[in-house]
Amino acid sequence: MIQTLALFAITALAEIVGCYLPYLWLRKGGSVLLLIPAAASLALFAWLLTLHPEAAGRTYAAYGGVYVLIALLWLWGVDGIRPDRWDLAGAAFVFTGLLLIYFGPRGA
Repeated sequence: MIQTLALFAITALAEIVGCYLPYLWLRKGGSVLLLIPAAASLALFAWLLTLHPEAAGRTYAAYGGVYVLIALLWLWGVDGIRPDRWDLAGAAFVFTGLLLIYFGPRGA
């Protein structure tokens, strides 16, 4: 389980970086050259999702729970905004969903 969650976390970081760099270019006056590492990061994100043994739809649904947690850490660490209790409650809610979706027992 720890290995799966770590892979999801790295995947989320790749997606966030891939989306944040164009944001810096478009909204913060950054260089257009930021699009090169952004594209590489998004390609890495897509490849990382393929490393999970579960069905694609289940992987994507469960991944969303980790994405929310990593996005809130990004909010705090990069944007300098500390998540509030509602952010944390929402993250706990979706993380519980991740555990149910990806690790729930499957019957025949």
